[in-house]
Amino acid sequence: MDLTFDAVYYEPQALEYPLGKAMREKYRTLPWVEITSHNRIPELSAAENKAFAQLKRHLVLGVRKTHQYTENHKVSDWLVPYTSSGCRAMCLYCYLVCNYNKCAYLRLFVNREQMMEKLLKKDRAAPVPQTFEIGSNSDLVLENAVTDNLPWTIERFAREGRGRLTFPTKFEMVGPLLPLEHGGKTIFRMSVNPAEIVRQVELGTSPLEARIRALNEMAAAGYPVGLLVAPVILMPDWRRQYGELMDALAGGLSQQVKRTGFVEVILMTYSFVQDAINTEAFPGAAPIFDRAIMTGRGRGKYCYRGQARAEAEHFLQEQIREKLNMPILYLA
Repeated sequence: MDLTFDAVYYEPQALEYPLGKAMREKYRTLPWVEITSHNRIPELSAAENKAFAQLKRHLVLGVRKTHQYTENHKVSDWLVPYTSSGCRAMCLYCYLVCNYNKCAYLRLFVNREQMMEKLLKKDRAAPVPQTFEIGSNSDLVLENAVTDNLPWTIERFAREGRGRLTFPTKFEMVGPLLPLEHGGKTIFRMSVNPAEIVRQVELGTSPLEARIRALNEMAAAGYPVGLLVAPVILMPDWRRQYGELMDALAGGLSQQVKRTGFVEVILMTYSFVQDAINTEAFPGAAPIFDRAIMTGRGRGKYCYRGQARAEAEHFLQEQIREKLNMPILYLA
């Protein structure tokens, strides 16, 4: 996995933290550009859409100042801002792509101790154990290849937490997580899509077969696991593609994953911003926006119309029941 960077943009305060100092040493040969705020980098936000892939090669270091938790009622109780936002991958549907000054590149937040202390405080104060989604703003397995934050996070929460942590990923680099003392308190979820969609749409992510292997390894290491079929993209031949995905999962997933894991299904939401970027930055990319079966949903966003959605939900439910026999936690 190519995780090289061209430059590092940093808030001076970030270098006061142990992780900031470690990044300064790790990337000492790169150009370092001082910024006043990780939320506003004018020279990057002014870039044209066609520069999207180039911007992904920049790393941004900052201190997270906003720690607002959002209630969630799916796989977790709370969505938690954590150690990164943005990503190095270039999935054409990515909901994190909202504007250049925040979401095109990987931002690392070096004050992990402060964030963990708040999380543990909320965990201790809850009347019943809570589940905290720490990976909604980034891919933490990818981030971990840069920072090594996940072993620290998983083992500390195993020692001090009451509830559980969870995060999804599209990456295979789980080796550092396998020997950890996790105490069963971290739920690992692997995001999957048909192999063709992975290659054509989820640019820069791990292949499907590697994701399946990583999920099996995490289950064998004792982690609670889930399978995230998302986002479901209704290409013209989507039935064939998702049927083949279910065949690959049925043949590749371990019995332990099938016996103990759960499934989440999320259909794609697309936006005008994504379409503008994709058109200019990836002119030859697979077309994933289909006006014939999509409709407006809020400002500048599109989702599948009722009939198309119902057909996809029914098909996937039947496929999962027949081929995987795993419980579906929700469809969204």
